[in-house]
Amino acid sequence: MSVSNITVVRPSVLTLIGIPGLETVQCWIGIPFCVMCLIAMIGNSLLLITIRSERSLHEPMYIFVGMLGATDTLLGTRIVPKILGIFWFHVPEIYFDSCLLQMGLIHTFQGIESGILLAMALDRYVAICYPLRHAAIFTHRPVTQIAAVVTLRTALLVAPSLVLIKCRFQCYHTTIISHCYCEHMAIVKLAAENARVNEFYGLFVAFIVAGFHLTFITLSYAQIFFTVFRLPQKEAHLKEFNTCIAHICVFLQFYLLAFFSFFTHRFGAHVPPYIHILFSSLYLLVPPFLNPLVYSAKTTQIRIHLVKMLYS
Repeated sequence: MSVSNITVVRPSVLTLIGIPGLETVQCWIGIPFCVMCLIAMIGNSLLLITIRSERSLHEPMYIFVGMLGATDTLLGTRIVPKILGIFWFHVPEIYFDSCLLQMGLIHTFQGIESGILLAMALDRYVAICYPLRHAAIFTHRPVTQIAAVVTLRTALLVAPSLVLIKCRFQCYHTTIISHCYCEHMAIVKLAAENARVNEFYGLFVAFIVAGFHLTFITLSYAQIFFTVFRLPQKEAHLKEFNTCIAHICVFLQFYLLAFFSFFTHRFGAHVPPYIHILFSSLYLLVPPFLNPLVYSAKTTQIRIHLVKMLYS
């Protein structure tokens, strides 16, 4: 039987089925998803307004927190409307090019967030290990350059994955994506042609972005802890360690969910699909939801000015 008889050639529309196995309760799952998105949008907006309006927060650490909030806001607006459209209004169709665009933006924002977490770890490393040089190293110009490099580097790494899908694949086994948003491997698995190049490039990008960032973040915090516990005063231990708690919480919840989603998509053949899809969705929803709560609660300067702004 020829390939053309069993495949779809150049589909213009794809179908997102949501969470396989939980179709009957998706309308209820959409409620916490919507609540988390609203809290994330409000929390990150307040965080950005507070940092922008208070001049004392125009320091590298708080600027990076603001960048993280802006990235989380953009990420949430890219996925939640479509997910709720599937869950509540039964609109699963999405144009093929729109699906590729959504995939590219999602992975770009994820890479940018990972890069910002690395920048925050390096900022804390210099501030604690070399406090006298911190003001000279992390001026506004290097911070702007770091943001530009992280964004451009991530976009250049993600763009070839879109080109490889668009140019290499002509025939697809099906147009139904067993997911609630457009994810790289979910699209690649639809192809009727050899997808090893795409899979290899996806692993390469994951290693270059997440692997590189995770290694240097871990080394930075290890050096920070080593330096902090060598300080003679216990009060200094607590004060310096407290400045890193919020960053560590954000770092852990981001990468734990990221690695679970990554490995189950590629090697978790025995993991039920609905478990994988739920965690993949939470990976995109939980960081934007938790980040403003964590920084508002654990960062004294942000909390003080946020409360002051709300009461005024």
